[in-house]
Amino acid sequence: MEERLQKLLSQCGVGSRRTMEEWIAQGRIKVNGHTAHLGDKADLDRDEICVDGVPVRLEQERVYLMLNKPRGYVTTLADERGRKTVAELVSGCGRRVWPVGRLDQDSEGLLLMTDDGELTQHLIHPSHEVEKEYLVWVMGDVNKGMPVLTGPMEMDGQMLSPAQVRRGKSSGGVTQLSVVIHQGKNRQVRRMCAKAGLSVLRLKRIREGEVSLDRTLKPGQWRELTREEIAKLKCE
Repeated sequence: MEERLQKLLSQCGVGSRRTMEEWIAQGRIKVNGHTAHLGDKADLDRDEICVDGVPVRLEQERVYLMLNKPRGYVTTLADERGRKTVAELVSGCGRRVWPVGRLDQDSEGLLLMTDDGELTQHLIHPSHEVEKEYLVWVMGDVNKGMPVLTGPMEMDGQMLSPAQVRRGKSSGGVTQLSVVIHQGKNRQVRRMCAKAGLSVLRLKRIREGEVSLDRTLKPGQWRELTREEIAKLKCE
């Protein structure tokens, strides 16, 4: 059956739909020897699709990983500045997988990685509002900042969905917060805290949807998701 090319390539585990759209625009995709264009459709049972000259084959088995990302790694497969990437940490999985969403270089914790383009699109698309929970260690006037964090807030010209914020323990001028958001803008939690007059010392993602970080994983370690965890993500 014919599918839009970016969707078909994503199903084959080549990359996310967004990435495939970029590659099509760059002329890296050919169908039956002809350079593809955005909007083209294809059928793997009938057409030969090549990425950088390499034929694409449909893979039935997908890989789903949970990585406990340490600080100091960028969430990308390759970095032109030579920084350490999360791809290096999961290279032993035996497949090419990509990160689901963002977790900036200074942040740590739960990072999902997969070769399932459909699930990636589902989890990162704003319309699905998949919850993401972070532990955040901050300094500043938390009493004054809490109403700002939980109130209406605009970022990049858009209104954010209200965040759920719980105050935890305080010690030595540092307060731990639990922050739950439904969007994934670049450095969103850090920018929210800045708007509230709070300085972030540490930020750790501990949950995405109904899947929580495995506390037995040390920073830099990963494991495959269980069938139950995969099912939860697909039902988000």
